[in-house]
Amino acid sequence: MSGLFIFGQWTTLVTRDVQAECRSQVWKSPKFPHPRRSPKSSTQIPSHSPDVSLIGSRSQDPTAHRLAMAPPATTYTRYETRRRDPDPRAAALLVIDVQGHFASLAAPIMPAIASTVALCRAAGVPVVYTRHVDPVPRSRPLGEWWPGDRIDAGTPAAALLPGAGSAEGDLVVEKSTYSAFAGTELEEALRRMGVEEVIVAGVMTNLCCETTARDAFVRGFRVFFSADATATASKDLQQATLANMAYGFAYIVDCNRLEAALGKAAK
Repeated sequence: MSGLFIFGQWTTLVTRDVQAECRSQVWKSPKFPHPRRSPKSSTQIPSHSPDVSLIGSRSQDPTAHRLAMAPPATTYTRYETRRRDPDPRAAALLVIDVQGHFASLAAPIMPAIASTVALCRAAGVPVVYTRHVDPVPRSRPLGEWWPGDRIDAGTPAAALLPGAGSAEGDLVVEKSTYSAFAGTELEEALRRMGVEEVIVAGVMTNLCCETTARDAFVRGFRVFFSADATATASKDLQQATLANMAYGFAYIVDCNRLEAALGKAAK
C-alpha cells in the first residue's frame, strides 16, 4: 500500500513539474507573452480580464485593452463552403437598425446599404426596416449589459438615417432587443408577404444582425447575410460573425453578388 501511495504521490509531483515547465516554456515564447508581466523593454501588458469601464457603449470598440500580440482574426472565407443566390420572388431585405444612434458606426457602409436597398427594390424584393427603441423601464438583460446606453422613442437616435433608403410604404418594425423577431410581428408580416428567404444588412453585425439571422434560421427562413452592408465595433467581431454565419446559418452575399444574382433572376 505504501509503495502505491508513494508512486501515486511521485506521479502527481512529476505531473505538476511538467505542467509548470510547459507553462514556463509557453511564457518564454515570443508568440505568447505572459499575461501579467511584460518584457523589460516593453510597457506593462494588461490582463486578459476585460475592464468593464472600457465597454460602456454598444458602438465602442471593446478591444482597446487587449494584448498587442493577440492572434489575428480568422477570415470567414475558410468556412464559406456553400453558395446560393437569393430568389427575388421569395426574399425580403431586412435592414437592421440603421438609425441615428449608430450613425458613426454605419457611416462607412452607407453606400453599400444604399446599393443593397436599390438592388433589391429593382428586383421587386420588399425592404423591411427595424429600429431599436428601449422601453421604459429598460428591459433586462440589455439594461444590465449596456447601462446608460439607451435609445428613446421620438429622438434622433431612434430615427432611421436619411441614407438608409427608406420609402413610403416600407414596413418599419420597432424592436427592443437584439432579435427583430422577438416580441414583434415581423414573422407574421413576412409570412403574409409569402417570404421564405431574408437578406440581412445593417448594424451591429454581431449583435442585432447576427441574432436576427439566427432567429430567422430557426424559424425556417433561408438566410443570406451581407458582408459589406453590415458593420460593428471592430474587425475581429465582424469576421467572427461572418464565420459563424457561413459555417451554419447563412449564405454570404455582398453588393456584387447581389447584383449578379438579382440581375440574372430578372432576365
